[in-house]
Amino acid sequence: MTWAEPKVTLELALAHGLTADEYDRIIQRLGREPTFTELGLFSALWSEHCAYKHSRIFLRRLPTGGARVLQGPGENAGIVDLGDGLALVLKIESHNHPSFIEPFQGAATGVGGILRDIFTMGARPIALLDSLRFGDPAESKTRYLISGVVSGISWYGNCIGIPTVGGEVAFAPEYNGNPLVNVMCVGLVPTDRIIRARAEGVGNPVFYVGAKTGRDGIHGATMASATFEEGAEERRPTVQVGDPFTEKLLLEACLEAMATGAVLGVQDMGAAGLACASSEMPARAGTGMEIELSGVPQRETGMTPYEIMLSESQERMLLVVARGREALVREVFAKWELDAVEVGRVTGDGLLQVRMDGQLVAEVPVKTLTEEAPVYRKPTERPRWLDALVAFDPLTLAEPASCEQALLALLAAPTLASKEWVWRQYDHQVGINTLVLPGSDAAVLRIKGTRKAIALTTDGNGRYVLLDPYAGAAMAVAEAARNLACSGAAPLAVTDCLNFGSPERPAILWQFAEAVEGIAEACRALEIPVVSGNVSFYTETEGRAILPTPVIGMVGLLEEAERRSTQWFKGVGDRVALLGPDAVSLGGSEYLWTLHGRVAGRLAPLDLTGERAIQSACRTAIEAGLCASAHDCSEGGLAVALAEACIAGPAPLGAEVALPPGARTDLTLFGEGPSRIVVSVPRHAQRHFEGLMRECQVAWSWIGTVGGDRLAIRVGGRSVVELPVAQLSHAWRNGLARLVA
Repeated sequence: MTWAEPKVTLELALAHGLTADEYDRIIQRLGREPTFTELGLFSALWSEHCAYKHSRIFLRRLPTGGARVLQGPGENAGIVDLGDGLALVLKIESHNHPSFIEPFQGAATGVGGILRDIFTMGARPIALLDSLRFGDPAESKTRYLISGVVSGISWYGNCIGIPTVGGEVAFAPEYNGNPLVNVMCVGLVPTDRIIRARAEGVGNPVFYVGAKTGRDGIHGATMASATFEEGAEERRPTVQVGDPFTEKLLLEACLEAMATGAVLGVQDMGAAGLACASSEMPARAGTGMEIELSGVPQRETGMTPYEIMLSESQERMLLVVARGREALVREVFAKWELDAVEVGRVTGDGLLQVRMDGQLVAEVPVKTLTEEAPVYRKPTERPRWLDALVAFDPLTLAEPASCEQALLALLAAPTLASKEWVWRQYDHQVGINTLVLPGSDAAVLRIKGTRKAIALTTDGNGRYVLLDPYAGAAMAVAEAARNLACSGAAPLAVTDCLNFGSPERPAILWQFAEAVEGIAEACRALEIPVVSGNVSFYTETEGRAILPTPVIGMVGLLEEAERRSTQWFKGVGDRVALLGPDAVSLGGSEYLWTLHGRVAGRLAPLDLTGERAIQSACRTAIEAGLCASAHDCSEGGLAVALAEACIAGPAPLGAEVALPPGARTDLTLFGEGPSRIVVSVPRHAQRHFEGLMRECQVAWSWIGTVGGDRLAIRVGGRSVVELPVAQLSHAWRNGLARLVA
């Protein structure tokens, strides 16, 4: 034996991120003090990142079932039925902490991890989306993070050959200390080939496959369950290092092995590595597992059992194989030049037994590590400072001297400006399935062999959630579904990534609880199940938390791919209509932040029944061929939505718009509110469109006509905006690029 383990003490347990009470609980469950390797297992599996110990009681409120749901939360990813013998696998994950410490590898390995979550289910990944949040791009540290994160995402996705087809990027000073890097992936699987992460069948062999194990990423899960203080960048050794070329081999080898029927269960060795996979797989199946670590392929010498179990080296999987078919699995992985080593077997005693050179170094009931992990109901409290923010009335501020200059400033604002600088670094067409490229409300991909397509989007607004966590989170669900409706798709399912500060602070946990309830209510009202997701707590540095940022990833289905729509105007003479209510607010708006530097006020009301009706009307009009374009009216208000519809397409077009008088011009132009969609309707379809809107019984009105080379807006008969499309385009296309290029 060339290794020795230190004696475990309370001080050592505290250094591993466990509390004194948790350490006492471990001793009670085991009936003895843990070994050093066992302490590592508990520190990882009982971390917030793995155990969801502060969030689990709230997440139970989310609706997770539905007619199309084949797999809900609890597996590597969720699955929904597409029909025609196909299913869609979806998941979103965060890699926030690693990306702050080492942005390139942190973001790259986030992509690698979410890809593995998809193909562990037997699915071939077909698309990625990224939802990113950064601080002030005028600061050099923020520009460094942006460059590293975008480069890491593009490098990994481009190398492995999975298109990055959409997402979002937003900016606020609250993210200066903690950028958010959320990555979503979807994949396709025949419904009769779905694989789950379960260790079934006592006596079946357990195989380690993929890359070799090193010391990178040790304590990655624990690091992701802690706040950052000064000097956080020194934690680079806890960040994994990715290799997309090995991942490509692993993907193909796993799918080939699964197709033989020899593989019964698979789990990615992601967060907490082998420790997590070897405990969660048997826990789901009600079995146990024996592991012999001396057989684990290693790329560093002298690794201890503790290090091997907790390493988060990338591109590795744990497989449960049918007895008698071991040679077939070895043959498949040898073809792809990857390690495939039998390292254990499934047992029936409910224990995880870990040996090194035959010596027992850990023996723990798997349910103690997983299902019996602590669950906390910590106090929640609405923060007092919120009263003053919500009480502020933005209408007490003076209107802008020039609405034209205000519109140009908004179009150039980093959050609203074109993200072409980001997505042009991604290969978004590899696989030749992408029908709607980045830059519209939702990406659209064909399903080969069918007439169908899927639509994909991510959405979230941290300022809304700060001011009203319940309504802000519900609005994120509504906006995601509205983006799908604007593409012509009916929503199928949600995967959510919930990014918040420390749950040990009552105000933060109150934000989280309210946000989850808002998501649950919106999903129930719109009948969209939540099938997978992720919670990223402790996203704060030196006591300053990020904006509470629940990100909603959503997928939708178009029965006829050719009936898809995009957000930009297309035909001179098309009439422009606004669907939805008149109620808008400057509270929490991009206008209030960009022009006045404030985050305050009340949000516009959300009527989920009306939201559902508006989305249905828009989707029906697109299906009937009555809409040339459809664009969600959200951040920046109606004026920004109109400008984007003029300039986002391949052939920019102007429009003349006449709006009724309102309480204030800035409220009419830049006020934000849910359930509003700008559509354009060809001349030949206008009468049919009017009839459909009457039939749908939704609020709507004609507001203008497409044509010319200028955007002209009149409010109450008074001209308030008349700008060349070229000037609008210049502001929008260069707003972000000039700051980060």
